[in-house]
Amino acid sequence: MSAGFFWLAASTGLLSLLTPCVFPMVPVTIAYFSTPDHDNSRGLRRALLFALGIVATFTILGLALAAIFGAAGLNRFAADPWVNLVLAALFLAFAANLFGWFEIGITWRVSNAADRVARDATPGSSFGALVMGATFTLTSVTCTAPFVGTLLVLASQGSWTMPIAGMLVYSAAFALPFFLLAAAPGLVSHLPRAGEWMRTLRVLIGLLEVAAAIKFASNADLVLGWGIFTRNVLLLAWSGLAVAGAAYLARNVRARIQTRELGLQTIASIAVALLLAAWLASGVNERRRLRQIEAFLPPISPLSAQASSVRGEPVWMLNDHAGALASARSTGRLVFVDFTGYTCTNCRWMEANIFTRPDVSAELGQFVLSRLYTDGEGEIYERQQAFQEKTFGTVALPLYAVVDADGNVRATFSGLSRDPADFIAFLRRARG
Repeated sequence: MSAGFFWLAASTGLLSLLTPCVFPMVPVTIAYFSTPDHDNSRGLRRALLFALGIVATFTILGLALAAIFGAAGLNRFAADPWVNLVLAALFLAFAANLFGWFEIGITWRVSNAADRVARDATPGSSFGALVMGATFTLTSVTCTAPFVGTLLVLASQGSWTMPIAGMLVYSAAFALPFFLLAAAPGLVSHLPRAGEWMRTLRVLIGLLEVAAAIKFASNADLVLGWGIFTRNVLLLAWSGLAVAGAAYLARNVRARIQTRELGLQTIASIAVALLLAAWLASGVNERRRLRQIEAFLPPISPLSAQASSVRGEPVWMLNDHAGALASARSTGRLVFVDFTGYTCTNCRWMEANIFTRPDVSAELGQFVLSRLYTDGEGEIYERQQAFQEKTFGTVALPLYAVVDADGNVRATFSGLSRDPADFIAFLRRARG
């Protein structure tokens, strides 16, 4: 499992605390743990159980996803175009909710029922604290769902443990501040009050959700072959959203300057948003690779069954392993097999940041290159996934293997590596 994935899970868990559905409820929730008899041990126990209720609710979601789809099905779940289109629609709905265009109340019946159960329980009971944690999770869903949905899709790389681990880390980060504040209630008074900054944050998070919706629509596009949500379209759309964020931050700037209420923080935020817009736009038309976010962009090379060469990089044979073996027999070379996926972010990261390095590209040029997608819709993708599972005992992505012209495995390399020397060493060992 990637350390970067766990870092993302923890950071999104903490970021979720700043959303409008969660932050204003922090003092109210902490008040639930106040005990009239000043029994600190009881308060800490209830705080811990509340946090466990949050962790359990999110983790059960990850467990359910793993149980329903299994390791092999998780890849197709992440790439399924209809799943991605539904997620895109949900993100747009949540964004509209944050913009104040309408209110989403679909969870209130469930959360109110859970809240009544918690309040009817014996005061200070373990059951009541656990249900309160679950209740709080349900009532915050309109703000946390985009983070959770993105994390679950990123976790769906062929390992059934990833969604569970991702939700465990996310929920632990999300619940930790509640436990710490419950342990030291006096710290609540030092939290900033919800005000104009919260309304601004609400809009900015809404813009992020629109950006995520475009990304999920792009995932569907990759599988269905529309050719609409291309790399350029994504970058231009994201750049435009960054400009919109800067414009929103800059509203009423003239009035605020006249009243000397325009702080350095606002000016810095506007500048960062504009710099982000310019940086994103700099990647349009492949003028430069944006290595930090290439993993979230559609690949530059065309996704067709024909061999393609981009910027002088080695030629790949796409979804034609038999052809690659035939080429290996005629050239006397080994075959480098890249098991990848349309929505595999780790795969995109390796392609953008490792494969494009001149030293790595030179080593790859010594092989016949076979790239096999395993998460698309259709018999060919199911066959390639079955081939990966039968031959290598896993469906996790990415997986790299070196085989000879008869298909005998020489070496394998699993997962993402940020060390080019490590990957080059693997290639050289495989060539002997």
